[in-house]
Amino acid sequence: MKSKKHIRRNLSFAAEKTVWKIIQKAGFDPIEDMGIIIKYAPENLSAKIASFFSMEFYVLQLCKAELVLVPFSAMATLKKEIALQIPYFSIKSVEITEDLMNYLITIKTDTDTLRLTTQQKELSDLLSSGSLAVYSEGLKVSNWHKENLDRTLEQLKNIPKL
Repeated sequence: MKSKKHIRRNLSFAAEKTVWKIIQKAGFDPIEDMGIIIKYAPENLSAKIASFFSMEFYVLQLCKAELVLVPFSAMATLKKEIALQIPYFSIKSVEITEDLMNYLITIKTDTDTLRLTTQQKELSDLLSSGSLAVYSEGLKVSNWHKENLDRTLEQLKNIPKL
């Protein structure tokens, strides 16, 4: 009999694959291993404190021609919807800076500036967003956010050059 903990990890393992299925069903073409867990970036210290306790997370997924955000529900399951799509051709710049325990991702488009935040991989196993990305392969427990972070951030920086 499998323990609840083991079952939860296997369900979490499906989360990254589930993101791809949701995105594909919406007509997009996700790039494998190019998704990370993000939040909208808070504007000030008070908002940072409040945001720390918020469970409002999204998966930022790079696709062949656009970025898409897929929201998590309050129960930490993926919603079957696309919250936002940004075509690469509309992205003018992407800036990534360290912000305490996170990276701040600033995306400037033709019309807007989008500020997102993502946890550094060293803390991903310890904090709430990391628990959304945990999966197991046999006895090995891994975290797809941590595994994808460096590649995804590097690719984000290169989008305006495409």
